Amino acid sequence: MKIIPAIDIIDGKCVRLSKGDYNTKKIYNENPLEAAKEFESFGIQFLHLVDLDGAKSKHIVNQKVLEKIAKETSLHIDFGGGLKTEKDIETAFNSGAKQITIGSIAVQNPEFCFRLIEKYGGDKIILGADCQNKIIKTSGWLEDSDQDVIDFILNYQKKGIRNVICTDILKDGMLEGASTELYQEILEKTSVKLVASGGISCIEDVFLMKKIGCAGTIIGKAIYEGKITLKELQKFIEN
Repeated sequence: MKIIPAIDIIDGKCVRLSKGDYNTKKIYNENPLEAAKEFESFGIQFLHLVDLDGAKSKHIVNQKVLEKIAKETSLHIDFGGGLKTEKDIETAFNSGAKQITIGSIAVQNPEFCFRLIEKYGGDKIILGADCQNKIIKTSGWLEDSDQDVIDFILNYQKKGIRNVICTDILKDGMLEGASTELYQEILEKTSVKLVASGGISCIEDVFLMKKIGCAGTIIGKAIYEGKITLKELQKFIEN
């Protein structure tokens, strides 16, 4: 199972939010590259990089941060936040993203996203299924949709999506454990490679995500708050 630390960017800085609320912003590092290099030094190979400014303003904003991390580390970066147009997506790939995550746009403009999957392939495009009470939310989690998370994933699976990041918004940044039941249901009802995101609070949660069959887990606040050490993650990776 992939260990994927998260770096969320606001104003070029590494931050975390609670339940996606921008008013709860806490800065953990003024220099995201520094954080990325530290992850890499502990054997981590993957990074989930989110442009929160982009998510709010609906176009890519922090591509320079992506570019810097891609140039100065060998991390496999998946990038999301504000990718609304073909130009934004090209910018992300040209700036060093190995994969991009489509979230809001996958709800608001499915035809456009189906074309993206056709153009770039099901492995380069990750579906971001961010939900609250199993209903998909969009626009930096500020807007509701009427779509059930399982139906949403199944619809995209038919179109060739293979990788899905699912975040339970009520768990995100709360350090209260992951949405195990939700992830088990997704794994039972779909055949996607599922990356669990939100609520991971200790190394036991990481082992639990592996046990239920997740392909990866995204870890954010638990690392920054010292609830999970990079040494523990290094040991997990090595074993």
